[in-house]
Amino acid sequence: MINKLIDLFIGLGSGLIVGTGFVAFLTMLGIIPRLVTLSKTKNFLHYYEMAVVLGVFFGTYLSFSNFTFHLPTAILVIWGLLHGIFIGMLAAALTEVLNVFPILAKRIRVDHQIIWLMMAIVLGKIIGSLFQWLLLVK
Repeated sequence: MINKLIDLFIGLGSGLIVGTGFVAFLTMLGIIPRLVTLSKTKNFLHYYEMAVVLGVFFGTYLSFSNFTFHLPTAILVIWGLLHGIFIGMLAAALTEVLNVFPILAKRIRVDHQIIWLMMAIVLGKIIGSLFQWLLLVK
């Protein structure tokens, strides 16, 4: 019984931390306000916010359940297109944030070697992805 309570406490705490980090990440990047500004759809701001919240809940449900989709290819193509649009917008927002790296490099006095800083980040991402897909996903 005590082990289940500890698991519950750790799971709830971890979920709150990750959720808070996700909200801070979206807020810092300003994805929703940029989307509203670019699409000139200020009247739909509430719907954008609700779509993010419902998407998080739906994604969490799919992550922890054995539910699978058996959809026609055309619907899967549209689903993939929507995912691609989101990833593209996220990548565009991150591109703006990357302006932080030259400032960081100057502060830690490696501004003449910024290419190594960027390569370390890229290689770390590649090695981490390969580790996950080759060793953890079976």
